[in-house]
This record gives sequence, C-alpha cells and structure tokens, in this order.
Amino acid sequence: MAMTKGGFLVALIAQNGIFGGQSHASSPTQYDGASYVYSNVSSSSLHAKEEKWETAERAPVVDEDQIQQQLESAETEFAVDPQHHDAHHNYPKVILQADKLGRSAADQIVKLLPKQRPLVSNTDEWKRLQRHAAEVVQPSHLRDLMQDPERCAAMYAEHDGVYFDYSRQQATLETMDLLFDLAERQDLEQRIKGMFNGEKINFTEDRAVLHTALRAGRDQIGTVEVDGLDAIGEVHDVLDQIKAFTEAFRSGKITGYTGKRMRNIVSVGIGGSYLGPEFLHEVLKTEAEGINSSLGYSLRFLANVDPVDVERTCADLDPEETLIIVVSKTFTTAETMLNARTMRQWLWDFMGDDIDVVKKHVVACSSVSATENVKAFGIDTDNYFFRFWDWFLEGARSMDQHFLKAPMKENIPIIMGLLGVWNSSFMGYNSRALIPYAQALLRLPAHIQQLDMESNGKRINKYGVEIDYPVGEVDFGEPGTNSQHSFFQLIHQGQTIPVDFLGFVQSQHDLLMDNEKLSSHDELMANFFRATGCLSQWQNSRRGAG
Repeated sequence: MAMTKGGFLVALIAQNGIFGGQSHASSPTQYDGASYVYSNVSSSSLHAKEEKWETAERAPVVDEDQIQQQLESAETEFAVDPQHHDAHHNYPKVILQADKLGRSAADQIVKLLPKQRPLVSNTDEWKRLQRHAAEVVQPSHLRDLMQDPERCAAMYAEHDGVYFDYSRQQATLETMDLLFDLAERQDLEQRIKGMFNGEKINFTEDRAVLHTALRAGRDQIGTVEVDGLDAIGEVHDVLDQIKAFTEAFRSGKITGYTGKRMRNIVSVGIGGSYLGPEFLHEVLKTEAEGINSSLGYSLRFLANVDPVDVERTCADLDPEETLIIVVSKTFTTAETMLNARTMRQWLWDFMGDDIDVVKKHVVACSSVSATENVKAFGIDTDNYFFRFWDWFLEGARSMDQHFLKAPMKENIPIIMGLLGVWNSSFMGYNSRALIPYAQALLRLPAHIQQLDMESNGKRINKYGVEIDYPVGEVDFGEPGTNSQHSFFQLIHQGQTIPVDFLGFVQSQHDLLMDNEKLSSHDELMANFFRATGCLSQWQNSRRGAG
C-alpha cells in the first residue's frame, strides 16, 4: 500500500469510530465534583470511595461478604438516578475503578448501572461479517483472490497524489460492502463530522479531539467553538507566537543567560510528546530546505529516565548555547518532569542557581490548564510558554478534508480503518507490520505504534459494557529493505501478518552510480514491488497477507 502519514493517522480515527472507542484513558483520580454516573455524589465522597477501592486493592484477599458490603454501600451512597438512561461518558471510569475490587465485584456493579445499548457484535451487520469471514474468505488463499480482475481493478482509492491499493488485503468486494454496512450501522460519518465540529468524543476526559483544528487555515477562524473558545483562532495565535520566537532565535535576538547565541536544542518529552516530534525531525532533516535551515544547529531528544540517555544527550553540548524545550500536556508526566529537572540542574551547575537561567534557557509546550505548573518550574510564561490544548497535531490538512468529505467507498482513511477492523476482529490477525520504503520514515512505525496502541484496545466501550471481540493490533515495523533481512522470514513462512507497505515515486535524494542500470531509488522500489508480490502470491500459509 502506498500511503502518506495523514492517511494512517485519520484511519486510526475511523477505526476508533467504528468501535466507539476514545483517544486516551483518563486518570482514575480526575474527578471534578460532578455527579457522574451516580446522583448526589460530592467530590469528598468520590475520593472516600477511591480510598476504599485502593484499600481493597492492597488487601491480600477480598471475600464475598466484603464485596457485598461495598456494593450495598454503593447502592445507598451513590443511588442510581432512575431517569439516567442515556449513555454517560464516565461509565468506563466507574468500571475501571470497580475492577480494583475484582471481576466479581465489577460484574455486580455493572448491574447497578442503567441498561445500555447492546454491543456492536450483537448487530446483524456484525454477524453477517462473521459468517462471511468463516465461510467465504478464510478458506481461500489471497493468490486466488488476486486472479479476479474485476476485484483488483476496484480495490483502490486516490487522493492528492496518494494512490492506495488494497487489492492485496484478504478481502473480497462483498467483504467491503459488508464493512460499509457496518460503518453505516455505527453512524461513522456522523461521528467524523462530530469530531471536526468539536464534539467531546473523548468521553473519559470529556474533551474534544481537535487535531484537525491545528491544521485549519485562517479562513476557518470562528467556525469551530469548544467551551466558548474559538479553537482555530487560538491555534493561529500560538502559531504566530511560535513564528516570532523562532525567527528571533535564528536571528540571534534571543540569547542565553551569558549572552551567547544558542545553537543546541534538547527536546524533553515522552510518548507522543517525543515520538511525533522525532518522527517529523527525521523526515524533514533530509529535505533540501531542512538541510539548509538546520546548518549550524543541533536538535536532540531526551525521553528515557535512564541516566545514560541524559549523558548521551548532553555529552558534548555547551549549556550556555543550549535551549531546553519541555513538551508535556499536563506538565506533570513523571518521566518528563524528572528529565526536565535534570536538565535544569545541568544548566544551573554550569551557570549558577539563578532563576533567570531557567527563564533564558527553558521553554514549555504544554496545555493551557498547566500554566501554573509551568510558572512554578521557573519558565517565563509570557514569552517562553507555547500553549496547546487537549487536541493533537498529526497528519495533513488535505487528508483531513478527504476524510471529512469523500464518499465512504472512496475514502482512504475510512477504508483503512475498516480493513483494520476486518483483520483484527474477524480474521483473527492480532499484528500489523508497517514497512516504509523510505529511510526518512524510519521512526514512523514507532510513532504509529504509540498512536494506535495507546488509543485502541480498550476492554469496555463508551457505555461501560465489556466487549466480547478482539480490538487493536500489535504494530511494529522497520524501513525496507532492512526489514526484509530481519523479520520477513516469519511473515513469509511462519505467521499470517497483514503488512502495510509505503512507497514513494520520487526520493528526497536519488543516486545513480556509473555503470549501474538502476538508480538507488529504483532499486529500492523494485524491492518494494517484489516484496508485495511475493507475500500475496507465495506466502506459505493457506491464508495470504497483503
């Protein structure tokens, strides 16, 4: 499959949409005193209840009498509102807390909650897909499916220079029709529109998922409002602030504590605050503009709390010429804040324990709600604080618009999301390999791994009901051709693992040696097509992989 970053990311959203999942699970202690699932619940009583759960978790044995007492207490203290019949975004929070008492207690607490809509696995559309998988697709081999010219000619989609070929998926045209029926049953297109419009689809944290707003143009200012906030207008205010800061940094107007010009940058973060920026850095540093713009500058990333990572990051840097960027949504992430304090001490050790050292050498990228934490760290929140919101910047605006507006049967992200559902929930494939035939994308598999596996795979749905079907995939990968000499033997002859191939018509830097028939990039792409052909035609399992 030839695919760009934006398509992969919004495909994850499509897959979330069909399952009714959310982006990030909230901390079990993030209560705000509202009534949540139970009526007349005060903040103090919620925390008291948490203490009971935590005590039960530490106890070596929780007997049935103890569980019953807890449940009777819950029925009295947290009386269920009989009129509360609609789905509630905090049901999963209650179930996750109930798990601390054990599965038996959790099952009984679920019975206290108002009856919710059945699982998607109980729908006719889901059951038709199960029968289709068992009776039609699983007994077949992919190489036989590839002999159908009508099928192969139909299984592709295009958008803005991206050609998406999914004919090597173990699926038929009937499969796709059944998947589209399931998507319609789940009202996927309306859910997509809700996300773009700022609806709070992250129900456990009661937040909008507006990464799309971060890519919107100025002409869309005023079109998306969240909690009375002009989301796109706020985005462009911060983008303007970033531009002014970076231009002053490059021109030398911004200097360090001792007056030296800063040329080294250390980005401190973990998870999405590390993998996303590092991925983009790797992509852009071999672009012509990236090469020219980065001359004379050094960018490094510090994520691991292992002191060896700190040593490797700082070993040959001059603190007087180093800017530290701390990236944390809440400015409380344990690993990130330990590394941030370590870097602050590193600066102080060389330049003295003056708070102005921090004000001159440390900037923060964090949520608006973390402003006080940023200020307490010593950072200049007026000039060196770049706020972001509970939205995430991934992908590309062009693909956003395709995702929002293209018909379902021509929509690359939706198709990819549905095929992910098909492979994991119906075909039983619990892994996916991501192979970019472009060295600049060497960190893409790790980036997608974090995005997908941190977001998908929840065991309860938005209604607090435990699911009874597989969700999520184990994502892994390496750039081609390295991967061909690493784990392809297992894929060829061991297990059936769906593989997503990404290739590019043009290279950032092509090379043609004297007396060679092919350029280096042509050789790379020859391997790309050879690998897809071998897996689809000759995979030793009865089932193919595409």
